[in-house]
This record gives sequence, structure tokens and C-alpha cells, in this order.
Amino acid sequence: MPHIDYFFSTVSPFTYLAGQRLEEIAARHGAILTHKPLDIGAVFARTGGTPMKDRHPNWLAYRLQEMRRQAAKAAMPITLKPAFWPVNGAPAAYAIIAAQNEGGGDLGKLAHAILRACWAEDKDISQDAVIRDCLVSAGYDTGVADRGLFTAAGVYEANLEEAIARGVFGAPFYITETDERFWGQDRLDDLDLHLAGAI
Repeated sequence: MPHIDYFFSTVSPFTYLAGQRLEEIAARHGAILTHKPLDIGAVFARTGGTPMKDRHPNWLAYRLQEMRRQAAKAAMPITLKPAFWPVNGAPAAYAIIAAQNEGGGDLGKLAHAILRACWAEDKDISQDAVIRDCLVSAGYDTGVADRGLFTAAGVYEANLEEAIARGVFGAPFYITETDERFWGQDRLDDLDLHLAGAI
């Protein structure tokens, strides 16, 4: 059975723009999907990436155009400059990890609800109330995050170390059980073709 490790950031616009296409692809191919949220700033720092605050204006201008185009292509709403961004994405990541560990809801829906809250709804995803609303919308008990907080914090750090060891340098990033790596929401079609045995 195919397996996909999904490394992503709860504050990444391109992770948001993936929507739930990954979950659809995994379901189509009978693949097991493991969500591995991580600190994207730490990934950049350790793999040669440039923090947003240090990027050249040309790069930043292109990024905004690309976000707008990709959102239109996916027919998804997006706020190019959210009210609450940059934001601490760790609390939301902990909730996703805790929900995955406990089960009982729709994990893909939860992850997307958190990303949508940031990138389309101008909500502060570091706030407990926003995270609780996302948990409920995905069918989880609001106490999941509290019960799994300490374990989730450790997993969050471990996800970063695993990501670096396995070649991750951005988000979203998808790695199959055969170590095929796909970076970016615009590579989901390639992942789909790979799982179909076409590439």
C-alpha cells in the first residue's frame, strides 16, 4: 500500500493553495497519508532558504503575483496580505498532531480549515478559540489539543529533524515510501501520476 509523508507549514500560503487535493489523490490510490506539520522558518534556516523579511523586493512582488494566479487557478479565495501574518503556527500544528494521534475526525479538513482561517478568513491561528473552531468543524473534540499538547510539541520538533534528514527544504513537501519527493502544491499532479505508475 502506498504511503505519503506530508510535510507542511500551518502558515504557508502554498500549503493552503493545495486545498484538499492531496487527500483526494491519496484516496484515489489507496495511499496512507501521514501529516507532519513543521516550523518552515527553521527549515529555511537549515537548508539555505531566505527568511521572508530578508528577501529582495523583486522576489516578494513575484510571490504575490504567483499566489494570486494560483488561487485563481484553484478557484480558491485568498488574502494576499492577511491581517494575522506572520503568525506563530506552532499551536495550530500541535492541534493537528494531537488530532492525528487521537483520531475521530477528518484530519485533512482540519489542516485545511486552519490554513483557510489564516489565508482566506483573516483569523489569528495562534489563538485557542480559532483552533477550537477548526477542530469542531473537522469533527474533533475541542479538548484534543489540550490532551495532546506535550506529546504534540515533541512530535513537532521531531518532524523538523526528520524533514531535514529526508531532503525537505520547503512546504508543502510530499515524500513517498520509495523516497520520491515532490515540492509544492503545483507538483500534486506529478505525485498523482507517480502513484499511478505513469512517471
